[in-house]
Amino acid sequence: MTQNTSLSYRDAGVDIDAGDALVDRIKPLAKKTLRDGVLGGIGGFGALFEVPKRYQEPVLVSGTDGVGTKLKLAFQLNRHDTVGQDLVAMSVNDILVQGAESLFFLDYFACGKLDVDTAASVVGGIARGCELAGCALIGGETAEMPGMYPDGEYDLAGFAVGVVEKSKIIDGSSIRPGDVVLGLASSGAHSNGYSLLRKIIDRSQPDLKAPFDGERSLEDVVMAPTRIYVKSALALMEKVTVKGMAHITGGGLLENVPRVLPDNTVAVLQKSAWPRPKLFDWMQAEGQVAEDEMHRVFNCGIGMVIVVAADQAETALAQLQSTGEQAWLIGRIEARQGDEAQTRVV
Repeated sequence: MTQNTSLSYRDAGVDIDAGDALVDRIKPLAKKTLRDGVLGGIGGFGALFEVPKRYQEPVLVSGTDGVGTKLKLAFQLNRHDTVGQDLVAMSVNDILVQGAESLFFLDYFACGKLDVDTAASVVGGIARGCELAGCALIGGETAEMPGMYPDGEYDLAGFAVGVVEKSKIIDGSSIRPGDVVLGLASSGAHSNGYSLLRKIIDRSQPDLKAPFDGERSLEDVVMAPTRIYVKSALALMEKVTVKGMAHITGGGLLENVPRVLPDNTVAVLQKSAWPRPKLFDWMQAEGQVAEDEMHRVFNCGIGMVIVVAADQAETALAQLQSTGEQAWLIGRIEARQGDEAQTRVV
């Protein structure tokens, strides 16, 4: 190409037509997530949302996250339909622990060269996640940046905004010795610990497509989308007083539960109180991972922890199970002795 040849954005590696085609694919997906408060559709420079009028003293709660190196497995396995739900889950579950109802979500999808089918598959997962959380997908950004990413790879980030009545913010301050800890089942490793998980897979070289857990292959198990707890937890809050919640993400049980505990308390968890999924047993054996390391890196089968008074435990468990959650009483709150660790798995 000579220096006096006219150049276009396509020549530079950016396909505006592909971007327009993706927007057309996204619009019906986003439409399915509409809820009260949405004031505009996809395509504006900014997304408009009105806080529901039923709140007297609304406090906005926001959270942002990505999917981590689980994306590397998505690229390797060419499976892009579940990481979108992972993306939504990581943020909506985070803001849920303070009692927030999810209102809306925005995503950021960045790649070197836009593949419309791949991007649409990812956004389809985002829309499914928003439906499960009861929040609206009201905008986002698709960035095509030639030379920034290897062929076939992309990056993914997003954020959620929710609202909670000021008088109903959950901050863990009312947690006392004698309270009980409930655990809600995870759907797998969710979106945390995948750097270690991928290293275990690389070292053990399993057949990812072979039967692993019932009818599911290891590929299905490791790509299972993160469970979204929003609707069941909000329903629980209508039945019992939730004193504290912890979303079990990076840092596992040992580092996330203390984030909601008063300094003078300890959560003592009984690992025999819930069934640990086969994936975690397999990872520990194949990677020769120490028990403490398992509980510090992975959720080990518990994706959300909820603290309630002991006399409300039975009601809480029944309510959670009525909304489709597997839940167990997995521990108790005790008085802290000195500077001991605030979570013990025994």
